[in-house]
Amino acid sequence: MLKEYRHHLLLHLIIFMWGFTGILGKLIQLDALLIVWHRLWIAALFLGIYIIMKKRWALPKGKQLFWTILVGLVVALHWLTFYTSIQLSTASLGILCLSTTTLHVTWLEPLIMKRKFSWIEGLMGVLVIGGIYFVAHDFKGDERTALLIGLVSALCAGIFSVSNGKLAQHNDTASISFVELSTGFIALSGFFIFQGKWSFSELFTMRASDFYWLLFLGILCTSFAFLATIDIVKKLGAFTVSLSINLEPIYTIILAIFLLKEHKLLNSSFYWGASLIILVVLANGIIKHRQKLNAISKHGNAIQ
Repeated sequence: MLKEYRHHLLLHLIIFMWGFTGILGKLIQLDALLIVWHRLWIAALFLGIYIIMKKRWALPKGKQLFWTILVGLVVALHWLTFYTSIQLSTASLGILCLSTTTLHVTWLEPLIMKRKFSWIEGLMGVLVIGGIYFVAHDFKGDERTALLIGLVSALCAGIFSVSNGKLAQHNDTASISFVELSTGFIALSGFFIFQGKWSFSELFTMRASDFYWLLFLGILCTSFAFLATIDIVKKLGAFTVSLSINLEPIYTIILAIFLLKEHKLLNSSFYWGASLIILVVLANGIIKHRQKLNAISKHGNAIQ
């Protein structure tokens, strides 16, 4: 019985870990820049080791390499804005903003992947805006800034998700991710050097618990989760995985309530708005699945 559902269990374990990344933005006592810098080098190192061990070294070339490097900068900006949003407000708000990524994909895919725009998905985007209004209508100061930065993070996540989908058509996914992580690491390292902060004492002075959480974030939540997800998609299908990933904000909000006591900081409007956003995102996944089944059915009938 357990063996039959092991891929489902592994998938939800990974989603749970991704949900925990928002909590780590509060637990790790470092600023967002340092958290992202450490996450990048740790994840790139262990992903590189995996690629060498599996002899899958196939870096993109030419224009593909150029676009992969650009996407790597977007990945770094996504994580930076994500953790900045959390540190300015709450983990619940940061992950809720991130859940709007799917709706950015709605208008990005027609531009990048050249597919037809979906008016149903556009309507869902309007509903999400309504949910954000419920969440943030009484926000002030840092909370409002955190919301705007969190939405920028979601936009970046949408850009690299769609871009990676296009790059993966012609390149090895592990190699793409290694180049993107390495690019982000080099870019942030250059920023530290420019700011005169490139010293061991400034970069690696931290509590022991922070270091262990960073290893957990870089190795398990990033490198391992990425590689395991590739295998899970092959076993369970892209729809099951993408729909299940939409549960990430629910896991994060539950964790934030129990570990960070964030329910004391958030009012009922937040949870009404959060419920609306999560329901729209789940509905979006179900509608896409039905559209895909209809397309397959029509294609099959045409062949017959």
